[in-house]
Amino acid sequence: MTPAPFLTANARWLGAGGVMTFGSCIGQTFFISIFAAQIMADFGITDGQWGQLYGAGTLASGLLMIWAGGLADKFRARNLAILCLCGLAILATAMAWNRSVWAIPFIIFGLRLFGQGMLHHSALVAMSRWFVAARGRAIAVSQLGFSLGEAFLPFAFALMLTQFSWRSLWLLPVIACLVMMPLLHRLLSQERTPQSLAAQDSTTGMHGLQWNRPMALRHWLIWSLAPLIMGPSAFGTAFFFQQVHFAGTKGISHEALTALFPVYTFSTIGFALIFGAMIDRFGASRLLPYIGLPLVVGFLTLWGAAGLMGLIIGLLFMALAQGGNGTVLVAFWSEVFGTKHIGSIKAFATALMVIGSAIGPALSGILIDYGITFEAQMPAISVYFLVSTMISWAAVRAARRSLA
Repeated sequence: MTPAPFLTANARWLGAGGVMTFGSCIGQTFFISIFAAQIMADFGITDGQWGQLYGAGTLASGLLMIWAGGLADKFRARNLAILCLCGLAILATAMAWNRSVWAIPFIIFGLRLFGQGMLHHSALVAMSRWFVAARGRAIAVSQLGFSLGEAFLPFAFALMLTQFSWRSLWLLPVIACLVMMPLLHRLLSQERTPQSLAAQDSTTGMHGLQWNRPMALRHWLIWSLAPLIMGPSAFGTAFFFQQVHFAGTKGISHEALTALFPVYTFSTIGFALIFGAMIDRFGASRLLPYIGLPLVVGFLTLWGAAGLMGLIIGLLFMALAQGGNGTVLVAFWSEVFGTKHIGSIKAFATALMVIGSAIGPALSGILIDYGITFEAQMPAISVYFLVSTMISWAAVRAARRSLA
């Protein structure tokens, strides 16, 4: 099916996926970290302490995702999404009114669980299950909501912070959630049900089996890919988490750095759509081993960048990796493990990503407190991605022999 008829015929479900991934932005690091400087100033905490509080809440949410993510196999995406938006609205209100530093990790826990965790996870599981031949394109299109949020929200909120208090701005996500809930209810009033589609259109994985999570966790493949799964989340998150600090080390304003984010995001959208089409043509297993390589170049480029052009080039390589990671990895689990239990299996992979996103900010913040700037950490990060890419290449090459 050509792009226009595909989008027209599936607009209701693709649009719902886009709304869900946009809503997940409220619990994503790139959004929360916009307020990092104000939060640290208000509560009198250092970069390392903020990173540890953030990491603790994120780690707890990642561990809970191992169980909670399996709910996507049992309940309609509409019901899970509306529940997550309710949770995000409550937690955003709590962030606006909170005066206790000890409440921060609990608020972060909720924002991360409902946003980056369950809302984003539910959208991608739905796309993986609802679409088979066009799975790559569906995943790529549904990610546009997240990409648009990533493009515009940091710059918009950075500007608004010059005019309004950071606490008052946390009420805007509450309003957004209240708008998205009835919109999702309407879009998914004719939702494709997980149970019926799993029975009708399920696809098998390695050895022609429908793998469940215990089977997948006993296989060496998912553990071999753990470094590649966690790396982009850990260090990509750390980059956006430390955006205020990084801008300072490069001698530019925070607003100037966030003004470059749309370049990164629209490039991510373009690369994601390209990867989506490539998945449908070649299969995710052929592409997965290489999605970490652009991050090797990207972090080295950001490390050595002396001006805005160097930063743009570094962000373009990061966008290439994000476009692949956001589509290829999601489709890969369906290819190798089948779709019947994809929610619970992907939940474990999502948990690894969330745990990675807890480690990155905490580790980078501690190193910053010890005098090692995030810029100085980037060469070591590039080495990490080079090693994880080599491991994943060998693992996927061996696993592909078991695919039909």
